[in-house]
Amino acid sequence: QVQLQESGGGLVQPGGSLRLSCISSRNLAAIHAMDWYRQAPGKELEWVARINAWNNGNTADSLKDRFAISRDNAANTVYLQMNSLKPEDTAVYYCGASYLGTDYRGQGTQVTVSS
Repeated sequence: QVQLQESGGGLVQPGGSLRLSCISSRNLAAIHAMDWYRQAPGKELEWVARINAWNNGNTADSLKDRFAISRDNAANTVYLQMNSLKPEDTAVYYCGASYLGTDYRGQGTQVTVSS
């Protein structure tokens, strides 16, 4: 089993930056892939980025110019760096893990982009 805890969300002005963190209860080196998702009000869950055990990251095409995923295995933490934030980035951001064929997700952290 894997427990995930996101943090780093908050209120930020348009054009600002945030770095989200996701701490895993299990050693990250044992987890095949970690993902970030988001869900805006009234919209479906949207995949944002993935990083695998070999530290290969991939970000959704529409976001790759502004968002970047990284991981620190020693800290069992995955990060999502978000720059040049826009109001449409407002959402609850979740991290997810795939471990031994089972998918896990944290409870999310709210990001609000507003002036």
